[in-house]
Amino acid sequence: MGLALILEQALNGLQFGLMLFLLAAGLTLVFGIMDMINLAHGSLYMVGAYLTAAAAQASGSFALGLAAGVAGTALFGVALEVSVLRRLYQRDHLSQVLGTFAVLLMCNEAVRMLWGPQPILLNPPAALAGPVTLWRGLDYPAFRLLVIGVGLAVALGLYGLIARTRLGMRVRAGASNREMATAMGSNVRALFTGVFAIGAALCAVAGAMLGPLVAVQVGMGESILILAFVVIVIGGIGSIRGALFGALLVGVVDTVGRSVVPAALASMLIYVLMAIVLFWKPEGLFPARG
Repeated sequence: MGLALILEQALNGLQFGLMLFLLAAGLTLVFGIMDMINLAHGSLYMVGAYLTAAAAQASGSFALGLAAGVAGTALFGVALEVSVLRRLYQRDHLSQVLGTFAVLLMCNEAVRMLWGPQPILLNPPAALAGPVTLWRGLDYPAFRLLVIGVGLAVALGLYGLIARTRLGMRVRAGASNREMATAMGSNVRALFTGVFAIGAALCAVAGAMLGPLVAVQVGMGESILILAFVVIVIGGIGSIRGALFGALLVGVVDTVGRSVVPAALASMLIYVLMAIVLFWKPEGLFPARG
């Protein structure tokens, strides 16, 4: 394998890992703060991709479609949390799994009724449709570079929000010790609604960025949801830093592995990685304190 191909696959892994981080960040905070398993999280990724595609087709602008998709998915996430998911907080994990799985199925059917069973098209911006030359022998798609840039920008912004603001302090306190945060005056219910809205918006960004690279179709959130759970288990539940490192690790291992080992083994690599990490550190690489 040549150096150019290795570098190209590494960039693909970075791009995929950053998108996994956008999914895993909201999922790990929801799990860490409210101890809730949310299988409907992948549906927000699907809804974000569909809303972005529909708005982009209507407006003729990918940027306007992205803005509309993110805003619409955040509002949908808040409505879903307030109307349905809030009733599952005090239930056991099995009830949460069954309840959110039912929400996932209903979202799939709703999308199928609105947009039909066939995949819909989400084109990248025309200016970014071609490749750019990074150095001699390595041409890389311009849109994938945009995906990497957006992923890095959102990751840095989320880190600043969580680590440098009062809201972030409350989120970290809730993730570390929910009961103590409540006793100190934090409105954990309102905090969770805000976190859920942020997580839904991050899902929409991931769906919009990956939409031109994969099929925007019913059920697209299920397979990537499994990877998001792998990421938070590897990184540590409730930890944004863990989600970032875990997502990058999974993205690079999965992408590069598919280029260097047989396909039958490549699909197992991330689960072997998870088993190794859990054997070494059962709580994940960077578990939330508390």
